[in-house]
Amino acid sequence: MHEVAALAGVSIKTVSNVVNGYQYIRPATREKVEAAIAELGYQVNVSARNLRRGRTDLIGLAVPELSLPYFAELADSVIRAAEARGVTVLIEQTGSSRERELEVLSGQRRHLTDGLIFSPLALGQQDHDALQVDFPMVLLGERIFGGPADHVTMNNVEAARSATAHLLGLGRRRIAVIGAHEGEMMGSAALREKGYRQALEEAGVPFDPALLAEAGLWHRATGAEAMHRLLDAGVEIDAVFGLNDALALGALHALHARRIDVPGKIAVIGFDDIEETAYSSPTMSTVAPGREQIAQTAVDLLLARIADPDPDRPYQRVVADFTIVGRESTLGEGAPAQAAPLRTAS
Repeated sequence: MHEVAALAGVSIKTVSNVVNGYQYIRPATREKVEAAIAELGYQVNVSARNLRRGRTDLIGLAVPELSLPYFAELADSVIRAAEARGVTVLIEQTGSSRERELEVLSGQRRHLTDGLIFSPLALGQQDHDALQVDFPMVLLGERIFGGPADHVTMNNVEAARSATAHLLGLGRRRIAVIGAHEGEMMGSAALREKGYRQALEEAGVPFDPALLAEAGLWHRATGAEAMHRLLDAGVEIDAVFGLNDALALGALHALHARRIDVPGKIAVIGFDDIEETAYSSPTMSTVAPGREQIAQTAVDLLLARIADPDPDRPYQRVVADFTIVGRESTLGEGAPAQAAPLRTAS
């Protein structure tokens, strides 16, 4: 910076004002400084500047698995939301491991970022105290509620109820659920099963536990395996609700392998609205859970906490809007995508 100032014939302060975008600089002065910067190949020492500011302009995003399409697309949405606000995202995968999720909250890597967007799967409500951290954080997901952090989540119960109602409205009465977690009290599986049961009750359709298919990990392979188990058991089925799109796509693959007509004999709907569902054969109906809204809201809440870390400021809980997207897997061949928006309380 000394060399730039000497070449341009200005003070170091003037050079600093130019590189930091100070607007009250005479155009002729700015041009001289910029010409000197170009001639000398000067580059701002971003690390030193951030150290002085006490900021890195980096935020962390910790998700279970980028191999799961929902989390990959969520990460993409968070990155784009952050870039629009001048911030860079560092991504960590926890592998749904309790140990690694706790490490995310206490590890040395936290010093590299100004704050964290955290989506746990292994931690639960009993780990509420683990969220007592000394850095800004926004929580995603359905594992911990009422924690000491801003929280952005889906309306899992109502969205699942609406997905099931979509199938019931098409005359389906034997609706299998793929992805159940027996004994789970909190989490996506429990909440979505709750919405499924509510829809059945409202329609006067008896709940049959034989229609619940377990799947520990929500992958395509486990969805296909669960679908095969149901079919092998001879359970009467006329529709399938996959608790995420990967499970539903696996179920769709199994139905194709058995040469079972979709949706003629069995209709299929998923949850997450990953891009692949619009290009499956048939195209797959799904729940769009407000991924872009979740990403943008999480980034905004985190940046607000970074700018004002006052611990006495009340934490916010935001529930994203969702949409039922009807496609060929429930509506039939050639059916255009039909989106039925449903707003939720924030």
